[in-house]
Amino acid sequence: MLDFSHERKKSGCKNISCRLLLLFLLFTSCFGEAPGPSQCLLEPEHRFDCAPEKTLNKDECEGRGCCYLTASDTSDLKQPSCYYPTNYPSYKAVNVTSTETGYCATLLRSTKTFMPKDLMELQLEVFFETDSRLHFTIKNPNENRYEVPIETPPRVRSQPSTMQYDVKIITDPFGLIISRKSTGQILLNTTMAPLLFAEQFIQISTGLSSNFLYGLGEHLTSLNLDLNWTTLTFWNRGLVPRKDTNMYGTHPFYLAMEKDGLAHGVFLLNSNAMDIILQPAPALTWRTIGGILDFYVFLGPEPKTVIKQYQDVIGYPFMPPYWGLGFHLCRWGYPSSNMTREVVKKMRDSQIPLDVQWHDIDYMDKFLDFTYDPDNYGDFPEMVHEFHEMGMKYVLILEPALGLPQPGRTYLPYDDGLRRGIYVTNETGQPLVGKVWPGLSVFVDFTNPEAHQWWYEMLKEFHDRVLFDGVWIDKNEPANHGYGSVDNCPDNTLENPPYVPKVVGDVLQAKTICASSHHHLSSHYNLHNIYGLTQAIASYNAMMKITGKRPFVISRSTFSGHGRYAGHWTGDIRSTWEYLYYSIPAILLFNIYGAPLVGTDICGFLGNATEELCVRWHQVGAFYPFMRNHNTHDATAQEPYVFSKESQKAIRKVVLRRYMLLPYLYTLFHKAHTSGDTVARPLFVEFPSDRNTWTIDRQFLWGEALYITPVLEQGKTEVKGYFPSGVWYDLVTGAGLESKGEWFTLPTPLDAINTHIRGGYIIPAQRPGMTTEETRKNDLRLLVALSADGSAQGDLYWDDGDSLDTYKKGDYSMILFKAQNKVLVNEILHINGEAEKLTLDYVAVCGVHAPPSKVLVNGAAWEDFKYMPGTKLLKIEKLSLPIGKKFEIKWS
Repeated sequence: MLDFSHERKKSGCKNISCRLLLLFLLFTSCFGEAPGPSQCLLEPEHRFDCAPEKTLNKDECEGRGCCYLTASDTSDLKQPSCYYPTNYPSYKAVNVTSTETGYCATLLRSTKTFMPKDLMELQLEVFFETDSRLHFTIKNPNENRYEVPIETPPRVRSQPSTMQYDVKIITDPFGLIISRKSTGQILLNTTMAPLLFAEQFIQISTGLSSNFLYGLGEHLTSLNLDLNWTTLTFWNRGLVPRKDTNMYGTHPFYLAMEKDGLAHGVFLLNSNAMDIILQPAPALTWRTIGGILDFYVFLGPEPKTVIKQYQDVIGYPFMPPYWGLGFHLCRWGYPSSNMTREVVKKMRDSQIPLDVQWHDIDYMDKFLDFTYDPDNYGDFPEMVHEFHEMGMKYVLILEPALGLPQPGRTYLPYDDGLRRGIYVTNETGQPLVGKVWPGLSVFVDFTNPEAHQWWYEMLKEFHDRVLFDGVWIDKNEPANHGYGSVDNCPDNTLENPPYVPKVVGDVLQAKTICASSHHHLSSHYNLHNIYGLTQAIASYNAMMKITGKRPFVISRSTFSGHGRYAGHWTGDIRSTWEYLYYSIPAILLFNIYGAPLVGTDICGFLGNATEELCVRWHQVGAFYPFMRNHNTHDATAQEPYVFSKESQKAIRKVVLRRYMLLPYLYTLFHKAHTSGDTVARPLFVEFPSDRNTWTIDRQFLWGEALYITPVLEQGKTEVKGYFPSGVWYDLVTGAGLESKGEWFTLPTPLDAINTHIRGGYIIPAQRPGMTTEETRKNDLRLLVALSADGSAQGDLYWDDGDSLDTYKKGDYSMILFKAQNKVLVNEILHINGEAEKLTLDYVAVCGVHAPPSKVLVNGAAWEDFKYMPGTKLLKIEKLSLPIGKKFEIKWS
């Protein structure tokens, strides 16, 4: 939750006295003399850019005290031609002191840099927060600077008794070296390049433990980041995703693999505009234009543990309602309520499950929030009621920009917001005006507590008229169709800082609001990247209060900690095979960021999806944690029913498979919510000791047990997939595939997607229906995948699907399933409520190597079983066993 009081954290480190500071600061105003040849003898990959803000010629570069190489002297145009020498002036650490919680030191600079308003004195504080989490800050001790106002763990009062890390402070020039105690592996080393800290420019660099780096989103990227002089820019922006650009979200966290298979993570809690530069040393440089340096280092040592430790800081994900895991359908281009009804009818006629119907901005009256078109959507409330009668839910779009009322008309939400002072303001104190869908628009300031109350009241009043079930918040970077403001932005250093990260449009105001505009908490310059998060928090809290149930919020703009309040879809992607591939690393990375309810617009949003692409995309999308088909108004229709009977059959088949697996998926979300697990999971997270998995992003897991290998290329009817060591069973046939860590070619006709259960696991499933409401009433199934030694284990979390805090209140059931020595049993860990109504109807056991002569259920002979010798699959049917009572199934 945001800390609206914005209180500064108390320091445990005293500043050096003014007298000592004055004695030390006998500096000159120059940058220093040109370096000698020996200070410039650096390998290309170890050169750190000394001209971040502009291109310099030789004289200008050397005038900064840096080394210069002409283009002909470099083998790679991406390498910096102007770079820091080994003796470039930096800070010196003095007064290094041990404290009850770590270390503190004063950092002093004697020579100015090329950036204006250098801070000549800084304060370092190092906090040993847990045995596996280190926290350190570098800030101005003499003046408060902006700090990100999100809730983080309270400061510790004493050091942990044991620590996985060693910390070394290098005094002159200053550097911080953090290493893993057990192996000596250096995890963070800031001595690689000088520290710069000016009023509007902060730069710090580190070496990396290997070339295998993940995170630092949101960007259109493969799972494993490219370290070949790649710049990743953070300044939330609404645009069609493309490579090498800033996108909708900011997550300055990375997970790094070490050469021995261990892992660690680093998080910079800073919301200002930022560039992160990756270079093949391997090394990384952070450049941000405000705030402080506020770092967390997570020691893991496994990737799973690193992700959990990161979420210990930013918060665990919210628990979605069960219906939120069904199939969602939307389009910008449903011009009336009657057409929307027709869409739902055609989906039901095609017998493809559909849980949630959505609307884009079509339903609004002149694109105004909290309104609906009286002509084309005059029976809007009745339409939503009809969907509810069908067992469906309804979600609508809302945006943070409110249109100004037209002359002679009133618009009560705007008028009330104006009266309460809840809009972002310009330099004169008036609401800043931009242009969005309604035309001239103002922007709600969600850092203002009064805006949260106003947002709740507006949602409540509209919900009283239209019983929508969830909220889709869009264009909340915030997006503006112009630059800054219709009245232009002032000419000041916030609008034109000395360093502008490599944002699309080259200026901070590009397609958003003025950087110097005012929020309740600070300037937009500081708060831009958390704007979407503040709206997500307001929406989550409002919907929880309105419905008394779990909120369902999907947002485009995100920041670290977003997953506590909302899910995410990956924006306005194109309908191409390339974007189908990129959807996989996107959902995997957001799971690493602690936002597991994530998906991509199935079939793509922009452009015309071919039938083959749309079938393949539904097959992948059925395994997105959040599954929605959505496209734009000027593209051809892509609802499943518009395609051929064969394609409809293929889509129906995979959507039914998703609905069958919902008990397993829901259990995974419970584990994410309570312990920071991932739902969609990269292979390297589950198999970190297998280096072959470290770059795989065309296959992925659900949890530990379900493995998805899709077709991602046009015209392909087979796919090559890697299988880590073990036995894997085809989800449909039960056929086993034994691997020693090998690649296999799998036949994949157009109506199929390869899904395998990992040996040693049990997946709870259910007979699918047309909605989650219908499915939840059906009998359970258990899919048992035996390991090589004949054992397996799994579990089921079950509650009513939408009540608040069911786990905390004990209103849930947790059941463990175990198979060993040809016996399957359940262990009831906790039983309450809904699960007592469930019965187990069917068990499939994969890996039964000899035909059983008999099956016993609770000691009695059972005749309803079948054995498939070709696939070694045992099916036990018609069980009707209450899931809330102990059972035992034997075969021999």
